[in-house]
Amino acid sequence: MRPDTDVLIVGGGPTGLMLAGDLAAAGVSCVILERRDQESNLTRAFGVHARTLELLDARGLADDLVATGVPVSSLGPFGLRFLSLPTRFPYVLMTPQYETERVLADRALAAGAMIVPGAEVVALRQDAEGVDVTVREAGGATRTLRARYAVGTDGVRSTVRRELGLPFPGRSAVRSVMICDVRLLEPPPETVTARATGAGFVFIAPFSDGWHRVIAWNRRNQLPDTAPVDFEEVRRVTRAVLGSDLGMHDPRWISRFHSDERQVPHYRDRRIFLAGDAAHVHSPAGGMGMNTGLQDAVNLAWKLAAVIQGWAPEGLLDTYHDERYPVGRRVLRTSGTILRAALLRPRVLLRLRDTALRVASSLPPIARRMAGAISMIDLAYPAPRGSHPLAGHRAPDIPLAGDAPRRLYRALRPGRFLLVVPPGTDGSAIAAWRDRVDLATAGGPTRTTVLVRPDGYIAWAADGPGARTGVRTALRQWCGPATGRVAH
Repeated sequence: MRPDTDVLIVGGGPTGLMLAGDLAAAGVSCVILERRDQESNLTRAFGVHARTLELLDARGLADDLVATGVPVSSLGPFGLRFLSLPTRFPYVLMTPQYETERVLADRALAAGAMIVPGAEVVALRQDAEGVDVTVREAGGATRTLRARYAVGTDGVRSTVRRELGLPFPGRSAVRSVMICDVRLLEPPPETVTARATGAGFVFIAPFSDGWHRVIAWNRRNQLPDTAPVDFEEVRRVTRAVLGSDLGMHDPRWISRFHSDERQVPHYRDRRIFLAGDAAHVHSPAGGMGMNTGLQDAVNLAWKLAAVIQGWAPEGLLDTYHDERYPVGRRVLRTSGTILRAALLRPRVLLRLRDTALRVASSLPPIARRMAGAISMIDLAYPAPRGSHPLAGHRAPDIPLAGDAPRRLYRALRPGRFLLVVPPGTDGSAIAAWRDRVDLATAGGPTRTTVLVRPDGYIAWAADGPGARTGVRTALRQWCGPATGRVAH
């Protein structure tokens, strides 16, 4: 049966939109099936970290998104200082999730992706050649679509994960968290306010449009998610924790949720993949959830495109789980540690926590490590034994030579591999791979040649004369054969 599209993406949140944009920009046909039939303001994610902003910059989207939010260079209560991070974006951007979805949806549609709203997936089946997805449309009719691959980005209650029969082991982290967007008559002096006491915790962050996001938890009132939220309770908890409700008023929406710590054991089941909250969920502490999902999508997209376009073997797709599963596990541990520290109850433990945070934030190496972990700037993938020390690490946004000012992440915008060579180096080595690899010259003195993957990580590097002898081998290994196509 001939497929209707190369990739079916179930779920049109940030992860699905990022994946669709990358695939469509690479020339891969894709369709997003989104259960929602209209935009919703009921969005919980609001922090975009430095590494995600770099990846958005590599797609020409970062500046647009930054203009919608408030850059926050430090989260004092957590001992986090981002200003020292080696990036164009030494902060966490506070902006509503719907703004992130907007820029990603505009890009995906402009690149040729199709988004089908009001499409609920009710079943799927896969065989050796593709995936059949049964969809119930807004009017109630059902139809079956076929694709070469499918990706579930449909959240914590993922239909795709359920249809695959995959477990989602873990535990509940915190219950009955209240969340709302409000106006404040007396905004706090700190850009971001976060405090936990014996009564509960409160987190307040600004948006650029005059609204503030408030997250509040009442230790003494743990209700089910389905219980209505009384705005007065949010104000009471805020007063109990901060001493004032800051004159909050006019909530534009209010909700209650619980947070789990769970991770699916396998991100790939033959021709079907899971990404974002469908693969891993954790507490909102640290604001890493949406960021992790977006980075899942960036990792998977270029690999799917390479296999579908025929220049990479099917086995490349296994590296998606190999690389991203440990990242999801690390995020669960990091956010869980932050959450449990915030929920400490005995006063002596609260004092010890606050003292430890003050000490950690005053020691530059520890503060830098904490900020690097939360921002994901320090994330690296495993590299084969004997590789150059740079292999697997994030590519820094170095200046590149040229008539106009250039940067490495701007050079990644075509979505291809990038070979960066020292000044004066002959770049003819990539001639047979010019359909997959771009060439750039470093803007300063260096002896190192690096091959950067489309997702902004260093695939291979070598110093001095070793680069001339190894670059073609690296190109064959990472970018496929110079001529011909790989069967899969």
